[in-house]
Amino acid sequence: MENKDNREQMNIVIAGHVDHGKSTIIGRMLADTKSLPEGKLAQVKENCRLNSKPFEYAFLLDALKDEQSQGITIDAARVFFQTKKRHYIIIDAPGHIEFLKNMITGASRAEAALLVIDAAEGVRENSRRHGYMLSMLGIKQVTVLVNKMDLVDYKQQVFDDIVTEYSDFLRKINVEPDLFIPVSGREGDNVAGLSERTPWYTGSTVLDSLDIFKKEKAPVEKDFRMPVQDVYKFTGQGDDRRIIAGTVDSGMLHVGDEVVFYPSGKRSRVKTIEGFNLPEQTSAEAGQAIGFTMEEQIYVARGETATVAGQKKPQVTTRFKVSLFWLGKNPFIRKKDYSIKIGTIKVDARLEEIIRVIDASNLNNDEKSEQVKRHDVAECILKVNKAIAFDLAEDFADSSRFVIVDDYEIRGGGIIREALEDKQTWMRDKVLVRNFKWEPSQIGMESRAEKYNQKSTLVLVTGERDIGKKTVAKGLEKRLFADGKVVYFMGIGNVLYGVDADIKEAKNGNNRQEHMRRLAEIAHLLLDAGMILVVTAVELTQDDLEQIKTAVNPDKIETVWVGDNKTTDIAADLTIPTQTEPDEAVDRIKSLLQERGIIFKPW
Repeated sequence: MENKDNREQMNIVIAGHVDHGKSTIIGRMLADTKSLPEGKLAQVKENCRLNSKPFEYAFLLDALKDEQSQGITIDAARVFFQTKKRHYIIIDAPGHIEFLKNMITGASRAEAALLVIDAAEGVRENSRRHGYMLSMLGIKQVTVLVNKMDLVDYKQQVFDDIVTEYSDFLRKINVEPDLFIPVSGREGDNVAGLSERTPWYTGSTVLDSLDIFKKEKAPVEKDFRMPVQDVYKFTGQGDDRRIIAGTVDSGMLHVGDEVVFYPSGKRSRVKTIEGFNLPEQTSAEAGQAIGFTMEEQIYVARGETATVAGQKKPQVTTRFKVSLFWLGKNPFIRKKDYSIKIGTIKVDARLEEIIRVIDASNLNNDEKSEQVKRHDVAECILKVNKAIAFDLAEDFADSSRFVIVDDYEIRGGGIIREALEDKQTWMRDKVLVRNFKWEPSQIGMESRAEKYNQKSTLVLVTGERDIGKKTVAKGLEKRLFADGKVVYFMGIGNVLYGVDADIKEAKNGNNRQEHMRRLAEIAHLLLDAGMILVVTAVELTQDDLEQIKTAVNPDKIETVWVGDNKTTDIAADLTIPTQTEPDEAVDRIKSLLQERGIIFKPW
């Protein structure tokens, strides 16, 4: 529907248990607001007559043809109509439990909701489940339609009992319904006008209730958020632009704005705003797919979030508390790797802790559950393999929503409720300041990679003491140097008795974290200079690696464990058995670097 006037537009989801009459109510609203194409109502009635089929307003929904043959709505369909105040998009979400994912997909785009309950059947399991899902998605504006009042002779007591029962349930999930309305979609009672058959009800009609809903703050008025979709570099005809591309989720961006990228904390100023086949632009706003160039060239990767300096910062961590719904046939379990997607971010994730599992149909809690089963809702703590940027649900809904992928299929999703500290929080704060204050060279990372014919990389060689790590690492340095690479070997002792001499001699306890931080900062400097840095250290742990990843781009780290006996939990990219000859060990590491595209691999 094209909006040709100044009336605002609002998305509303309508949900409810299967066969409680959602589609009938939508059909009635379309007919009563004269939003149907001319002659459509008569055509559908005639088709019903010719097929000896009783007419139903649900048949007016062309988008739901499958519903007429199968008896259930199997996808979320959009329906357009208007009142004097607004243009509406009604998202009809399926009620059957097997299509709960479709209901969630539809509801995630809505600002308010209509929940339909059959007066004769009363509050059902899915009535409660849908209410909970709407609460999880942050939809607080809800009107409940008690439908099919004609089947209970319009008895006020039936209506009042449902109001009491469902209000009590919604209150427990922090949803306060705007209205309860007794209706009959088939007969039209209280849809467009108040009905004489419910003289005991003098409130708003369904159509009036829509206009009561408050419009959300326009995305353009919020702080700027743009997930980085890709980075394009042009090399032809002297064009050296580096364009950061993505779709603006919220806010506005202007030429000259200082942008800060998270989780890295890197910053620059907007030089130009680019658009495909568009005239020169000086600004961009929410909803636009854009690209922009920067005055100072910095390395930014897909999955970072662009913000404007001085505005609200996103959260950055590897641990967060979530409200999660699970739709996979197999349960959500610990000690299994999944993928999590938030906007353009996709990283590995694990279930760290189940705080409680909630039966969404009755709100019963299980605080001792070891897994989250299909159609369960849970409060959990998730841990991702590298720090990401996100927002909390109450701040920015879009950048708080996530889905969990397993075996290339979406198995669950939810919203992030709270950012939690991790072991790298103290170090990440220092890195953010470093990146914010960083003075970049005029020679960019790509230019150095092209000049040196290599990608800067940190190769961590670890294992037990006296296992031959240094022999392998120095052999690798010598081989790569002979190949013309810019490479440098550094043993951990070089750091401990040099840069770390002050804390090495200190008598105030374990300084391992600070040692790792300083090692990582040295590595960051040498990688920025375009080098391949080979470092040896005894028995690095996964915690050590996570500390280093905080200061060094995780995509630029390769880990090698030397020896048969794996004494730590580090996730090594390559393991070299104890009896391997040094030259063969070097060959294997060199092959790894070639496979990763760090150095050239000949045909």
